[in-house]
Amino acid sequence: MLSPMDDFPIHQVAQPIRQVATSDRNFYDRYYFNCYPVGGELFLIVGFGQYPNLGVVDGFAVLRRGDDHIVFRASKALGADRSDTTVGPLRIEVLEGLQRLRVVLETGTAADLAFDLTFDANVPAFEEPRHFRRQLERVTFDTARFVQTGTWTGELTVGDDTMAVSPETWRGNRDRSWGVRPVGEPEPAGRRAVDGVQNFFWIYSVMAFDDYSVFTFVQEDERGRRIVEDATRVWPDREPEWLGRPEHELEFATGTRDVTGAVLKFVPPVGEPITVRCELLLANYIGIGTGYGLDADWRHGMWQGDLVVQGLRKTVSEIDPALRMFCPVDHLARFELLEGGQTHSGTGLFEVGVIGPHDKYGFTGFVDGKS
Repeated sequence: MLSPMDDFPIHQVAQPIRQVATSDRNFYDRYYFNCYPVGGELFLIVGFGQYPNLGVVDGFAVLRRGDDHIVFRASKALGADRSDTTVGPLRIEVLEGLQRLRVVLETGTAADLAFDLTFDANVPAFEEPRHFRRQLERVTFDTARFVQTGTWTGELTVGDDTMAVSPETWRGNRDRSWGVRPVGEPEPAGRRAVDGVQNFFWIYSVMAFDDYSVFTFVQEDERGRRIVEDATRVWPDREPEWLGRPEHELEFATGTRDVTGAVLKFVPPVGEPITVRCELLLANYIGIGTGYGLDADWRHGMWQGDLVVQGLRKTVSEIDPALRMFCPVDHLARFELLEGGQTHSGTGLFEVGVIGPHDKYGFTGFVDGKS
């Protein structure tokens, strides 16, 4: 079936735009944004995704402020027009491709949360290495993504409190990813129930410094073998610079998998490594209520109905510590990068998930904490 996007010369395969090249149910196309003041008082994350082979579009916003965990979420049937980036009161507007985007959540939602925010990039978008993984010959991940840091302008309302957002003091990053990864209702485990569920060890960090940004990520299997990795410095006005192999040392709270601190090193084939000390300021538990897989009744791409809009509010202190073992966490972080005898300070995202076995940190199952 045709849609308005078919009038643009953007086709990649001999099919209408709304039909993707694979029939895999898990194909998705997603926006991610985060937004924070440099003082670190709060951390807002917004996501929006389309799932063409499931016929669903959904979105969320999750705010961490103090002990509050505030979630807006909405889902609807995906229509014919893939350029329709709205779901209920949430919408994404591309004002200038790869440079400026507007993210709006209208007032009056059940979550008591609203915003009108415009992102303006301060470095070029960086295309990350392809992310690919199989299990029992089935492709479980096959995704592309680009990432970008920038500033925010607009306003943010939480309850009766409305804050002016200005680019002098509000930062963030955004990414776009698409491809295949697990979404929607859970599939029957089949042989995987005997073979075992794959572990998920993941570090993804986006660091904004005064003169450049650093993007790094690592995924490892339970033995520490790399599935995907990268560490790249992106400048506003020159070519990206590969920094070397990323290495990690994570600190955990005793008896848990809560990461309390980290040191990253970027080790080039020749020359001195770069060291980054990561101070974790505020944890946003993006797996709670937003659709990342921990809620049986609300997962990304899950059919909810023609249009469903909900709000959810929790206190972070009441989130089950055992549940947090299965929850990737987006930390607002402060970074100190040591290079050539000098220290550079920055802020940004430190996302981490340590789910399942991992030899280096002594985890043998899915529910054992750090001894």
